[in-house]
Amino acid sequence: MPIINVTLIEGRTPEVKRALIKELTDAAERATGTPRNAVRVIIWEVPAANFAVAGVPKSESP
Repeated sequence: MPIINVTLIEGRTPEVKRALIKELTDAAERATGTPRNAVRVIIWEVPAANFAVAGVPKSESP
């Protein structure tokens, strides 16, 4: 059973997250041959202040 963990900066709409879940499930099914009902996707949303790139929090960058 594939379990896919995704970490995103918070703020995406439910529709965007739903589309991401579908695409990841489709990819896991194709790549592994696992039935859709056995694929798990977990989205972890992180505040921009707690997510940094190159040492700069995303809340402070454009």
